[in-house]
Amino acid sequence: MKQRMEWKKGLLSLFLLFGPFFSVMASPTKVTLQLKWRHQFQFAGYYVAKELGYYRDLGLEVDIVEAVGNDTDSVAKVLDNHAQFGISHSGLLKHRLQGQPVVAMAALMQSSPYCWLVKKHSPIFAPQDFDSKKISSLSASENAELITMLANEGIQPEVVDIGAQEPLAAWIEGRLDAIQVYITNEPYTLAQQGIDYRLVCPKQHGFNVYGDVLFTSQTFLDAQPEVVARFYQASMRGWRYALLNLQHSIALTKRHYAVDKSLQELAFEADQLKPLMMRTGSTLGAMSDARWRLIAELYALDDKPMQEYFRGFMYQPIQQSGMRLSWMFILAIAIILVAVPTYVRLVVQARKSK
Repeated sequence: MKQRMEWKKGLLSLFLLFGPFFSVMASPTKVTLQLKWRHQFQFAGYYVAKELGYYRDLGLEVDIVEAVGNDTDSVAKVLDNHAQFGISHSGLLKHRLQGQPVVAMAALMQSSPYCWLVKKHSPIFAPQDFDSKKISSLSASENAELITMLANEGIQPEVVDIGAQEPLAAWIEGRLDAIQVYITNEPYTLAQQGIDYRLVCPKQHGFNVYGDVLFTSQTFLDAQPEVVARFYQASMRGWRYALLNLQHSIALTKRHYAVDKSLQELAFEADQLKPLMMRTGSTLGAMSDARWRLIAELYALDDKPMQEYFRGFMYQPIQQSGMRLSWMFILAIAIILVAVPTYVRLVVQARKSK
């Protein structure tokens, strides 16, 4: 009887000692990921990380928020702490050089998916061919490479106000000679309608910049470096799975997020994006100092802000080695190291009390 009481006391002691640890494990950290567009395969890696439990395994509860209407400014939402992580584009560098504390975590697309859309028999093939041609207005931050490609050649197209009309409809009617498109969206619509087209892309003319860039704020990184590390690790794992298991990740995206898109549309998107993300000899999400500096030159950004603000712009993952230990695994090891001696001591005390 006395021995049984000692065991009960021992178990109670262990519970009181390690209860707080298990409480932490049971209460995941809540964070928000702000997308720059509506739900589609473009963000499949994050969907996979959430639905397959990669975030949960690392103690995170992630809310993935799509853009509403034309409000695609994910940078403002992260800087205002409405979201802790966001998806932007190579124009993120401009924000950094303007003194805004953004930190690029991973370049998921090694080349931009933005291109100019022209008619199949259009005389537009190169930047100089855009002179005096009619285009729709562009976002200076989101489609910076499209504007820069023309500006660096001294080309000034005519920007046409099409009112509330969709640019694609205006282009089909002939009101516009060229419109900016995302290679997975408008081209699919035109293919379904049997309309021929061509794409004039910045990469073809020396403007090879990063596409989607995962980022956070310097403020959040400084305050929660472990959370950022866990989010990075789980997101990269999600993307690796998504790109190597397209059929499953497409179905998952359709079922839980892009419910209004067909499987065929999502498959087309995946086929277009995968080559931009998985490059031979390049690590998924890889960024380099040299590549960002080249992008700064392409955007004609001043050298002084580069010297002042560029340092710290690229996130350095905490876990660099091949052996990536989750925080829960490390915590489990710590618990074992403390629990085993305690257990042995209780057993010894129980035997002595006989």
